[in-house]
Amino acid sequence: MALEVKLQAFEGPLDLLLHLIEKNKIDIYDIPIAEITEQYLAYIRQMETEDMNVMSEFLLMAATLLDIKCRMLLPREVNEEGEEEDPRAELVQKLLEYKMYKYMSYELKDMQVDAAKSFYREKEIPREVEAFRPPVNYAELLGDLTLAKLQAIFESVLKRQEDKLDPVRSSFGRIEKDEVSIDDKAVYVRDFIRSHGRFSFRELLEKQNSKMEVIVTFLVVLELMKTGSITVEQPSVGGEITVISREAGQ
Repeated sequence: MALEVKLQAFEGPLDLLLHLIEKNKIDIYDIPIAEITEQYLAYIRQMETEDMNVMSEFLLMAATLLDIKCRMLLPREVNEEGEEEDPRAELVQKLLEYKMYKYMSYELKDMQVDAAKSFYREKEIPREVEAFRPPVNYAELLGDLTLAKLQAIFESVLKRQEDKLDPVRSSFGRIEKDEVSIDDKAVYVRDFIRSHGRFSFRELLEKQNSKMEVIVTFLVVLELMKTGSITVEQPSVGGEITVISREAGQ
């Protein structure tokens, strides 16, 4: 019977590295990179995952460990201050940051569990007590306020309200929008043209009941001129405009 080995699930390559360091009781500032790399590779050889994104993260860390292992065999590089650079320094910094956040998450989880065990009593205050409001001391509220000061405050408030008014718009009454359908007016103008054939443009406009109707009627006449349904004559500048139906002219 084959021996089954159950692998512990890790949240990522840094989690696995931290586990190996703690398991072997290694000083995180002096990692034996060859030993850790060997154990790390042994673990990922046994990994079975269909998620290539997860597997690629572990393989990338394996490549990083092998790169550090190779650099450890070479002479150390020297920085601008003349000190030798440790190829493991960047990895150690990442492990320390990850360890800090990992244990912080444990603390937050414990706090969440403890909070779930807390229960609070609902307030039991009589309605009379809850509805109570202390009486207002008007003498204390007014203080040295006199009628003259109240009058001055009132006048200043009125002045501010007057300043907000538009001097032009406030002189007019309520302005209401005239609802005039251009389609309905077009039907009316066509019927008028059909029944009159030839007529004064002024005569047509005088039959309208509002300024808006005059404007819409004028627009309809312009559209009929554009489509060639009517022609317009004006013998002289400023003279009477005559509208002639093309049907009547034919």
